[in-house]
Amino acid sequence: MTVTSDKPPTSDKPPTSDKPPSFDRWEHPDHGVLFVVTGASGSGKTTLVQGAFERVPGLEFSVSATTRPPRDGETDGRDYHFMSPEAFSEARDNGRLLEWAQVYGNNYGTPRGPVEESLAAGRSILLDIDLQGARQVREAYPDVVTIFVLPPDLGTLEARLRSRSTDSDDVIARRMDEAMLQIGHCGEFQYLVVNDDLPLAQRVFESVLLAELVRTDRRPGLVERMTSTGR
Repeated sequence: MTVTSDKPPTSDKPPTSDKPPSFDRWEHPDHGVLFVVTGASGSGKTTLVQGAFERVPGLEFSVSATTRPPRDGETDGRDYHFMSPEAFSEARDNGRLLEWAQVYGNNYGTPRGPVEESLAAGRSILLDIDLQGARQVREAYPDVVTIFVLPPDLGTLEARLRSRSTDSDDVIARRMDEAMLQIGHCGEFQYLVVNDDLPLAQRVFESVLLAELVRTDRRPGLVERMTSTGR
């Protein structure tokens, strides 16, 4: 006998939806995670980082310190911590910076205090810095999680830089030299994300962040709570 029904067949597969997941009940790790992401100009790392801040729970941006003067519309403490060269040097020499670098005559650095306060409260920090800065952070904070964003190949990277139509040939050549230098050290990083297809790269990048956030050794409180139930 054949039985018919107007109901669609059931499936063990989870429902699919374009709606982003809700993290309203997300439980932060006992101690926050410090992430460092590095990649050459044109690799798309800034786009990946911005997307992660919109979707990954408990992720915070660290406001950098700089000796350059504020630009129109910039606010001290929101865009940068604007410091005199003397104050910056004092902070650097007294270990109050996790990392620092000089770029086009101005100093930039990551203040240590706010980062450590956030991590202790279970909030995680994502730093978008260069190879030199990543090495300094790794030396100061061995538990850092490091991610390098790669282009699919150098030809694609150069095409991306030229498509901006903002830089001269000399500037592009210098950026390509810098890119090859940084890419040559990508093996120092724990994770590599190849940005060939942006939606896929975004998913991989955020998967790395989430996987690190839910590691068992980052949630001893949850382990204790769950395993002590019923004792």
